Order: sequence, then structure tokens, then C-alpha cells
Amino acid sequence: MGDPRYDDNKSYKDDEATCDMMTGAKNFFWNVVAKGVPLTDYKITEYTPIETIDIPDIVAIHLQQHIGAPNEPIVKVGEEVKVGQKIGDSKSFVSAPVHASISGTVSAIKKEIHPSLGRRSTAILIRSDGNDQWVKGEKIRDLSEKTKEELIKMIREAGIVGLGGAAFPTSVKLSPKDKIDTLIINGCECEPYITADHRSMLENGERIIKGAEIFMNILGAERTIIAIEDNKPDAIAKMKDLVEKFGMEKMEVSKLKTRYPQGFEKMLIKTVLNREVPLRVNGRPGLPANVGTIVQNVGTAKAAYDAVYEGKPLVERVLTVTGGVKEPKNLLVRVGTRFSSLIEACGGFRDEPGKMIMGGPMMGLCQINPRTPTIKGTNCLLVLGKETVKKEEETLCIRCGSCVEVCPVNLIPTDLARYARNRRFDLCEENYIDACMGCGACSYVCPSKIPLAQLIGWAKDEVGRRKNDCKS
Repeated sequence: MGDPRYDDNKSYKDDEATCDMMTGAKNFFWNVVAKGVPLTDYKITEYTPIETIDIPDIVAIHLQQHIGAPNEPIVKVGEEVKVGQKIGDSKSFVSAPVHASISGTVSAIKKEIHPSLGRRSTAILIRSDGNDQWVKGEKIRDLSEKTKEELIKMIREAGIVGLGGAAFPTSVKLSPKDKIDTLIINGCECEPYITADHRSMLENGERIIKGAEIFMNILGAERTIIAIEDNKPDAIAKMKDLVEKFGMEKMEVSKLKTRYPQGFEKMLIKTVLNREVPLRVNGRPGLPANVGTIVQNVGTAKAAYDAVYEGKPLVERVLTVTGGVKEPKNLLVRVGTRFSSLIEACGGFRDEPGKMIMGGPMMGLCQINPRTPTIKGTNCLLVLGKETVKKEEETLCIRCGSCVEVCPVNLIPTDLARYARNRRFDLCEENYIDACMGCGACSYVCPSKIPLAQLIGWAKDEVGRRKNDCKS
């Protein structure tokens, strides 16, 4: 039976979304019961303005900073480069080039620790000349100056990827085969501690609005919805004022109920439009475009503005440094800056560190070396003091079903974890492991302290690796 929400021409029809009667905030739902978990915010830096960090003496820019094919270096050791100069690229469609984030000399091309891959990966090291010289990039004054294809090319050449964490090449996301009627700008930032997007909406709101307009123009979307959780009332008010100021008739701000993982794009689409992204389409994981929707992060929209209107590639981003540092801050940081420089900019460690995480406490990745460089997808560096890090003993599963109740995509985490431990990756694939978003809600609620998210994440990677091996 076909989905009653759309007709044969794929003209999608939204049902009425649920709404909290007290706050007016939309709440996501799935099979009637709300999924996910309520979390304490710990938004320590929500009132801390963005501060620009000093330009580092040296940066290490990884060639792999996106989902897709890795880049190849297009500069040599000893070559002088300027800020914004392309230094790595790929001929693959699913890719995004990387650029020099400081001006100076290429001092080495070697393996460096990659904060997302968990292993060493090729990076280009640049030593600063202290001049911060920029290349002169192409820019426009009005969207009418470029075709949609030319705008996509500008975004691709600027190396823009999704800045919400996934780092999917934005140019690819803006080239869907399906007709898109709705663009959602994701300002939820639902993980505890992280406030980079919140501060960006307050301080870079105009650029975000104009960036969203670029995306609308490319996609031919009929409307744009800026989705923000109700724990950011100042950002909601700011973005509403800007939408009105610029006369954006096809743009609106939607206040959402604060609940993790509200910012996950499939959940966001369910909340805002009551459209369910299919688990699979033609044997592949379903995408938002399959239901006429594209989701972009607020930081990605701001980066698009910088690329199109200012001719600036993605060489810097706003991120949060928080937790066990003396002065938690939101920082504007050049890509490739080492974590140690971020910690130094925040006054150093407050206490003896027990764990350092890139990202938030739910989906973040533990880091083992403070000399690891930031990448485009680094939105937070969270330091946890040694006294706060506890290793809890795992016990047998009691079949309570808590993990099933909170899973946003209706998986059965206990089964997937069991298959993973037994290396039954065939069963993992049969049970839709590729739909797992890695939110960590299952591990968070598990009374037996089973590392469900870690086991499932490992098995998901293994399934993907084996598929790629078969293709090659």
C-alpha cells in the first residue's frame, strides 16, 4: 500500500504535528510515544560571546574531512600558500576540497592523528608566516548573477560540508534527484554542553538567513523552516526578527520542545513536517530528499553565505570548548588548530583531566592526544575532570526494553549488540543497522551498563567496510 501522505506526483501532504499545549513547542513522536530522552543541558557557555582565537603558528589540515572519497594533496613541501588557497582535492563527486587556513609554508605532508577516524591519516602541515594573507576569491552581490549550477560549484569549491557533525559534502546534498519542497535549517543543537550554533544564531543570524536563501534558490524549495529548541528563546526571537526584517515570506521559525535527539534530521523532519523518512529505498538507506526535504545546519548556512557573498572558503568555524577548563568559551577557530591551543585559549585545564571528547557527551569521540588537530566537523571540545569520569561495571541484560523505548528509529539495540558480539554482521544488516544514527540514547538508559551504542557503531562500520570491499 502506498503512503497516503503523497500522491503519484510526489506532492507531499503534511499531517498536523503534535504540539505542547503549555509552550506551543512541537514535540517529535514516533508510533504515538515520544522517543529519545530528556537531558540536562549543561549549556555553560550559552551567554558567552564568540571569541576569535589567535592564529596558530602551525596547522595540520587533514585531507579527509568529509564523508566520501579522500582528497589528494595538490601542494608540495616547501611551497608557500595563502589563506583560502586550495591544497587538497578529489575528482570524486562525493567529496569536498580542503584549503589552507593560515598563510605560510607547507612544512610537511605526513600522517597525523585524525579525531574522527581514530587512526593516523594524511595531513598537510603549514607553518605560519605571521601575515595572514588571503587569496582573492570569487564573490557575488546578488543571487541573480549565478545559475543554480554555478552556485553549487561555488559551494563545492569552497569545501563546505555539513557542520552539524556529519560532514557530508554540501554540494552533493544540494543536488538531489527528488523534488524538494521544504528546506529545514537545523538550529536545535540538542546535545548537552554545545552552544556554538546557539551563539552563531545570535551573532551571525543575518548570514544564516542569507545562507538559507541561497539553499532555497538552488533547491527551488517552496518554504524554509528554521527549527530551534525552546531552551534557546533568545535565538528564536532573534531569528524571527531577522526573517521579518528581510521580508522572507517563505521562511518561518519553528519552536520545538527540548528533547534529545531532536536535532537528528529524520526526527526533525518527523517533528516539523510529520513525514517519515523510509528506512530503505531500493536497498539503500532512505534520505530526507525521498520525502521532499533537505536539512542543513545553521553553521552550514553561514558558511554558504561566506563562500557566495564574501568569496571565503571554509577555513574556520565556531566551536565550543567547555567542561573542565578554567574559562569555557565559544571560539572562532582556524581549521587544523590543535586541541592544545584551544585548551590554552581557555586558561588551561581546571583540574586533572580524565577524558577529552570531540563533540558532546552523547555522540562525541574520545581523544587521546591534545595535539590532535581540529577538522571542519569539530563543533565542541569537552573536557571531563578525572573525578567525574566513572567506569561502571557491565552486567547481564535484564530484557527491560528501555533501549527499545528510547530508540528514535525503532531498532532493537539489544539484538543488534548481541549480533555484533557474535560477529553476525549479516543479521545486523538484515535488522536495519544502517538506520542507527549513533545517538547513544540506548547506552544512556541501559541499567546493565552495556555499551550498546559502541557495539552497534562498530558493527555498522564493519557492515559498511565489507560492502565497500565487495564493490572494489
